[in-house]
Amino acid sequence: MTTKLVGFACKWIDHAHQVDGISPKDDCKRYNTGTTTVAWLNRQTRGAAEDRLWTLLKGNIESVRLLVARVASLPPPLRMVRLSSDILPVYTHADWRYFYRQPDVIAYMERYFAVIGDCARAHGVRLSFHPGQFTVLGSENPNIVESSIEEFEYHVDMARWMGYGRQFGDFKINIHISGKRGPQGFRLAYNRLTPEARNTITVENEENTWGLDDCLSLMDICPTVLDVHHHYCKTGEYIESTDPRIQMVIDSWRGRRPVIHYSQSREEYLAGHPSDKLPNRDILIAGGTNKQKLRAHSDFFHNVAMNQWMQQHWQWGDIMCESKAKNLASTLLYESWTTRRDSSSSVPSSVAPDCHSYDERESSCGVLDCSF
Repeated sequence: MTTKLVGFACKWIDHAHQVDGISPKDDCKRYNTGTTTVAWLNRQTRGAAEDRLWTLLKGNIESVRLLVARVASLPPPLRMVRLSSDILPVYTHADWRYFYRQPDVIAYMERYFAVIGDCARAHGVRLSFHPGQFTVLGSENPNIVESSIEEFEYHVDMARWMGYGRQFGDFKINIHISGKRGPQGFRLAYNRLTPEARNTITVENEENTWGLDDCLSLMDICPTVLDVHHHYCKTGEYIESTDPRIQMVIDSWRGRRPVIHYSQSREEYLAGHPSDKLPNRDILIAGGTNKQKLRAHSDFFHNVAMNQWMQQHWQWGDIMCESKAKNLASTLLYESWTTRRDSSSSVPSSVAPDCHSYDERESSCGVLDCSF
């Protein structure tokens, strides 16, 4: 029987106040990546800059290993996480990409990313990437398309080293259609991708331009990721699981379990709105709420009615929670669906400070030994 998953994106936090930032002394710092800037690197000697990149490369891969091992120690339905895009800083920058093409660097990445992939597969952890907003395959500008392909293939390289990209849909690297050329431009760029990239690419509906129907027009080449919040912001609709388009989304995954993105508007923009009522977009806008502000993600899943509506979609797809409180929010959502716990609380029992262990193979604080 397939396990229904609920996951979170990019960062692990232990306490709600860490939504506003993680301090260097916080224990959860070890699960989160570091970065640098091109400006800083350019001010250094070549040797000092390369030393910094080596330190970040090793530290970030270790952080990802620890994060995947931590997620692997959770109850099986919570074993899903989107990995950060900044694992290998300046990987595609013209002045610094050479660093990652050096044989010793490549050998290191191949060896240690493989451990992460093996750990994820051994413990049923579903991984993904989401390249940033500047990955615009449908752009009219050839230079932007070129850099977008390079950025996408950067994520593919990491997935490949982890052992993914060998079969259609064995990993999710998700982007928006984006760009004025839309689906047509997306198709042209798709034809230039590596086989592993074509096996892992997914496309998500946007809140402004290219919606669900546009994504489904590409279902012959890649899966559709339904973002229900984007769909709500664009159309005002709470799409039901019985909608014919849902079956099309399912079909686009060719037998793989789909992924759905779920988020809510920020708490302050729905202040005073009863949590047991679905927010009506048109009424909110007519009442003076800025439509663009409705797009911003909340810290927690504070609207109970929306969570109850969303649960129907968990039957056919895994839920990627896009919330500022990361694993705290996703765990609370899961608990609200399985134990009727309040999803607006800020202390989920599954990540409480007692480091409760869910697996006899776990080490201290519930981290599995997925060692290098």
